[in-house]
Amino acid sequence: MNETYRPVAVATSLLQLVCTFLLVVSALGLTAATGAAFLGILPWPDLPLAVGGTTIEGAGMIAQIGVTLLLLLLVGFLPSNARVRRLELTNRDFQLSMADVTQAYALVHAADRDGAFQLSREFDAMRERIDWMRAHPDLAELEHDVLQVAAQMSVESRDIAEVYTTEKVERARSFLRQRQQEVEDYRQRISMAQATVQEIKRWMQAVSVEEGLAEKQLERLQKDLAEVTDAIKLTGHAASENVVGLQMRRKANSAGNSETLPAE
Repeated sequence: MNETYRPVAVATSLLQLVCTFLLVVSALGLTAATGAAFLGILPWPDLPLAVGGTTIEGAGMIAQIGVTLLLLLLVGFLPSNARVRRLELTNRDFQLSMADVTQAYALVHAADRDGAFQLSREFDAMRERIDWMRAHPDLAELEHDVLQVAAQMSVESRDIAEVYTTEKVERARSFLRQRQQEVEDYRQRISMAQATVQEIKRWMQAVSVEEGLAEKQLERLQKDLAEVTDAIKLTGHAASENVVGLQMRRKANSAGNSETLPAE
């Protein structure tokens, strides 16, 4: 049924907007024409009017002034008409009302968390919150029922507002930011320690490789030295055998020579 009524409401709203525009334009036009007629710029309209056979002089001027005043009076009723129309739309559209309640409750609850309300009795707390919302520039146009619902919701949740005050929440956030910074510093120190350990491990591997190369070189040197020593031993043994053979040949030669010499 609400879906069926919505196009009619939209058409009615558009018609009222058009009528309001025409009424304002007509009132402004007649007001300008009447002022110009008073100043002598424009002539008064000529309207022949007789009552009981008596012609009324200046009937056109009287009629123009009367219509102008009537239109101005009707324009004066436009703000109240707009307010009534807004109330009708608000009452007809529940979702819009809930959006207003949500907005009002969010603002008043934030003010409650900031410590803006001090009265403890429920009636006084309701009145204090309603007065605060009426003074708020974003909530001044809302209806009393909307403000009352939002104030009642705020009173019901004031214990939560006392627990989660802005000061306490900000202090908790500062503590968490500090802890987060400490964790970041700890991670940086761990990263530096890991880099140092990796550097030491690479250094140890390089030293191990160098030690292996040195050991291999030493083993090679020992093998070369052993080969040289063996060669020296073989050469020395051959030389000693040659010396012994030479001595024996000399002794043999000496003995032969003594036997051949004549006796004196």
